[in-house]
Order: sequence, then C-alpha cells, then structure tokens
Amino acid sequence: MSTTQVVRPAGAGHETLYVLLLCLIILAVAGSVIALHGESQEVAAVPSHQLDARRDLSAAEQGIYADLRVTLDEIQLLQQEQNALPTPEQLAEEGFAPFAQDASSVSRGDHRWQLLAPSAYLGLSQAPATSGSLLMRVHDGEPDVWLNRQANLAPPSDLTDPVLIAAGWKQVVTQFDAGVTRQHRH
Repeated sequence: MSTTQVVRPAGAGHETLYVLLLCLIILAVAGSVIALHGESQEVAAVPSHQLDARRDLSAAEQGIYADLRVTLDEIQLLQQEQNALPTPEQLAEEGFAPFAQDASSVSRGDHRWQLLAPSAYLGLSQAPATSGSLLMRVHDGEPDVWLNRQANLAPPSDLTDPVLIAAGWKQVVTQFDAGVTRQHRH
C-alpha cells in the first residue's frame, strides 16, 4: 500500500507582506527623521543699493570681483613698500589680474583701470553688456567694491556712499548662508 502525501508549497504571500511592511516602517522612520532635522534655507535679502556677489553678478563680474579681492593683498604690500597705492600700470606690469591686459581681461569686459585719489581703483568697462564698471575703494582691511552697469560712465568725483548710490553704483557684498555654503556640525 502506498500512500501519497501532498506537500503544499509555503505561501510566499505572508512573507512578502512582512517584508513590505518592514520597508514601509523604515521609510516612515527615515522620512520623519529627515523632516525633524531639516533646516530651512532662508535667503537674506540685501538692501536695494547692494548686490550679492554670488547671486547678482554675471560670471565675468564674479571673476573680476574675485581677482580684485585676491590682488588686494599685493596692493597692500606694494603700498607699504612705496608709501602710496601702486598705479594700475604697475599692477599690470606685475601681471596682477584684473589690471593686466590679457585674453581673460578682454573677455570679461576689457576694463580700463585708473587710480582715483586718494585710495580707489576704477575699471571702466568697454563692454557693459558683459560686465559693468567696477570701483574698488581701498580701506584698512577689506576692500569696498562697487558696480555700475551703465554705458559711457564718467569717473565719479565724490567717492562717498550716498553720492555713489545716487549715481547708480551698487555695493557688492558677500553673504554666507546655508544656501551657498554648507554647514557641518560635528
């Protein structure tokens, strides 16, 4: 006598259901952790007479602005040696950007640099559609950079803030916020 025993396969339905439930629980926990620890990215608005160096400048203007900030160290060293600000011609001879006339300076607006008394450099743009004219006032410490995108601009006679603002100049400022730089807390 032979008996036949039928063995039914284990149902995969229950195991699949348990795996899906576990995945949903993991996703729900991960989502709630992210929601609780997320930071809002508020972008601080700058006053109307200022431009944010990262958001409001064209690529050419950002490049010139960065060059001015880097060259400021050399300007200050030369100023200490000579007891006066170096002329744009001296800076161009030394090869300091943006004063040196090269392919990069031409593609960024072909600025004509001049020294304004007592302590400012003015770069008049020959291509205002590419880059505006820049004014860097050299103070103790940080430079003060201003931008004007008007064509056929005349050098300002008064370099005070109210006069520059009235003439259409905008101060270039750098903001450090979560939208631009990442903050890592360890």
